[in-house]
Amino acid sequence: MKMHMKRSVAEVLYILLGTCLAGFSIATFILPAKIASGGVNGVATIIFHLMGWEPGLVMLAISIPLFVLGLFVFGKLYGLKSLGGTILLSFWVSLFGRLTSYGGFLPYTDRMDTLLSAVFGGVLLGSGIGIVMRSGANTGGTDIIAQIVSRFTPLAMGTALFLTDAVVIVAGALVFGFERALFAVMTLYLSGQMVNYVVMSLGTKYAKTAYIVSEKHEAIGGRIITELHHGGTLINGTGIFTGQSRPMLMAVVPNQKINTLMQIVHEEDPKAFMFVHETYQALGEGFVPMQRILSSQKKKRSK
Repeated sequence: MKMHMKRSVAEVLYILLGTCLAGFSIATFILPAKIASGGVNGVATIIFHLMGWEPGLVMLAISIPLFVLGLFVFGKLYGLKSLGGTILLSFWVSLFGRLTSYGGFLPYTDRMDTLLSAVFGGVLLGSGIGIVMRSGANTGGTDIIAQIVSRFTPLAMGTALFLTDAVVIVAGALVFGFERALFAVMTLYLSGQMVNYVVMSLGTKYAKTAYIVSEKHEAIGGRIITELHHGGTLINGTGIFTGQSRPMLMAVVPNQKINTLMQIVHEEDPKAFMFVHETYQALGEGFVPMQRILSSQKKKRSK
């Protein structure tokens, strides 16, 4: 019970810190520099400079319906933590924006100011989102659209996310000019790299495969099903020192859930042995449907 409470407190702190960092980045670097780098914050940046509407409220107004749509499509998987991340991000954007009058810290008298905002804004934004994802939550927004598109079309999640962000960047190019769109691409790339770095501490692939050797494999497996909404495979093995049977549990989980998996294993069996490695591609239930990949490859061969 105490370990579960500590984990819950840590997750809340992750969400608070991550959304604070991301909100600070948007309000003080990205928005003042007129960088529409995709996502809901890109849409809010465009609307703010065109109409003067409060960016935090715009982000919330767009994100909440998307979140409800995500609940309708994916069920309770999104949970309250993700809703909290969505609301907190909007709150921090409004707070830091009002404190700085949405002017940021740079004078924006030349391209160097915009370049610095693109770099630091991207790094801080990605770091913040990565910290939130380490809690198992997310900040919603156009990520939900990408997930829905990926579920009902042959497009992979990364491709769907790229297309949704591309639409926002193109809209930003029409409003702010082509040069700002190039800065937006830079910000988007840097933020994506930082999300990967923070979520997996240098990991960059889509998923991780974890091998767990523990006498409590049944309890661990049960929690993987109920808390992570994924399955696993029990592999029979034999210890080379003891010669005794040692079942090993194998589970493939998305990047953002590996930290939660490690906490589950530690709570159930502090003496467990676990090793993790990158999974280049995860196909099947809970990930990308295998038929979708085969259909896509078949279409490419027929061209």
